[in-house]
Amino acid sequence: MALSPDRLDRFARHIVLPEIGGPGQVALANRHLVLVGLGGIGSPALQYLAGAGIGRLTLIDDDRVDASNLQRQTLYNTRDIGHGKAVIAKRWVTGFDPALDVSISDGRITPDNAGGLVEEADLVLDGTDNFATRLAVSDACVRADVPLLSAAVGRFQGQVGTFAGHLADQACYRCFVGDAFDAEDCDSCAEDGMLGAMAGWVGTFAAMQAVRVLLDGISGFGDPQWGTVQLLDGMKPAMRSFNIAKDPRCRGCGSAA
Repeated sequence: MALSPDRLDRFARHIVLPEIGGPGQVALANRHLVLVGLGGIGSPALQYLAGAGIGRLTLIDDDRVDASNLQRQTLYNTRDIGHGKAVIAKRWVTGFDPALDVSISDGRITPDNAGGLVEEADLVLDGTDNFATRLAVSDACVRADVPLLSAAVGRFQGQVGTFAGHLADQACYRCFVGDAFDAEDCDSCAEDGMLGAMAGWVGTFAAMQAVRVLLDGISGFGDPQWGTVQLLDGMKPAMRSFNIAKDPRCRGCGSAA
């Protein structure tokens, strides 16, 4: 696949980077990313994923825009209040870059339907706000042999991790958090608060990591960093990272699966 003159012009700032180049940009145009959650993380992430020219995007969110979202969810404006996030997000992408292939699911993602939603993806980026959904997505990714990039944010802290639990020697997201949260959600940002710009930092960092994963084996920027969780601290500010080992007894990707 060759890029047309207008696409070469659009992505010129990527192409001149030796770490991405023309082959990297062509690879991104041929990738399929599933984005689960179009809130504080998913909104800025989507803007930069579309800007990167990822050719096929599937957007999943069953929520509607609320006035309280506008402090951090940059895709939406006052006129969108009460309308479905997935529909608005698709409208934004098609206006931003009509060449991208965008599909949506505006139903709630569950353990029963997650597999069908992620099975054709090159990468799933999960920016949802509860553990039960994250674990359902993680388990579905393992079964479908699809890598997962998981991002979360609260107050002044965020985390972004890449997981390839379908590989024999790599951890999944369930190896990281365990089974305790399958049926119970964690504290919400409505209760604890969240700095809006913190969601933006996590979302854009997740988008950068997604590009890194999708370029694995293609360009110098490609490095999936499997099993590495990056912690973002907005109070200092600072970053640090740690690695997650595969749990052989994990019921998502181990012998108990």
